[in-house]
Amino acid sequence: MAFGGHARSFAGRPVVDVPPDGPLPAVDAPVSWRIAHWDFDESAGYTLSEPFREAFERFVAQAGPSVESLVVGAWGYAAFNHAPIAQLCAAAPRLPAVRALFLGDMTSEECEVSWMRVGDVSPLLTAYPELETLRVRGGTEFTFSPVRHERLRELAVETGGLSQAFTRAVLDSELPALTDLELWLGTPDYGGDTEVADLAPLLAGDRFPKLRRLALRNAEIADDLAEALSTATVVARLERLDLSLGTLGERGAAALLAGQSLTHLAELDLEHHYLPEEVADALVAALPGVRVDVSDPQEDDDYDGASYRYVAVGE
Repeated sequence: MAFGGHARSFAGRPVVDVPPDGPLPAVDAPVSWRIAHWDFDESAGYTLSEPFREAFERFVAQAGPSVESLVVGAWGYAAFNHAPIAQLCAAAPRLPAVRALFLGDMTSEECEVSWMRVGDVSPLLTAYPELETLRVRGGTEFTFSPVRHERLRELAVETGGLSQAFTRAVLDSELPALTDLELWLGTPDYGGDTEVADLAPLLAGDRFPKLRRLALRNAEIADDLAEALSTATVVARLERLDLSLGTLGERGAAALLAGQSLTHLAELDLEHHYLPEEVADALVAALPGVRVDVSDPQEDDDYDGASYRYVAVGE
């Protein structure tokens, strides 16, 4: 899997592109506005793209007070240009109604996720104290600092490799309203050095008391995660558990089958896995009241006598 297209919906609303010039299109229902400007300028010197800055300022002048949901796509060429985090923060007083923000909605052709130069995304939470949903995507210089935010309900971090420092900073944050946490752990090839031990406070149920969906996606350590989750205290209060896009195999499936009951779940998402058909069928049969997604089965890649498994999103 690669990011082959832009988000078509976000925060329960259709995504509508902001045109490069002229008035905004008329809409008759709430939408998520998507602002983007792709340009390739290798002389940019890791600065903010000036064409993006101008496009964003024009959009804020047109619609700022009415914008409730915002999607930020290509900010120039994201491998060269820094993400417009400072600009977004500075614009917060002119975007008082924003409750949902997605930073980094770009295709692989626009920029591979591991090349996206982002920075520390936590200032967005400080700048937007009423924010309820934050989704961020990135790879290079992709960091987080511990924060307290009273209203954030959904936090999603998409990456080909999530660092221990990022994970620990999220878990050190005070997010009392958080119900939905999605972390793409990725692979060490792209900086993903988060291990099960780094998730210990989360798995023990010591963090985020309102959490109802836990998604540990795109993980090369999916089998290790499944083994830890088979006895993790947090699972009992979840409604949805997501281990999709990773390398889950028979070891992880055996742990899920032998561990604590999962029959209270509404959904178990295992899409993109390395399970034999009979093992996938056994998981579905063991949880008759649960929506179990075992779509998109993968096969090991054998090369020179060794077997390899791949997460859905790396580079």
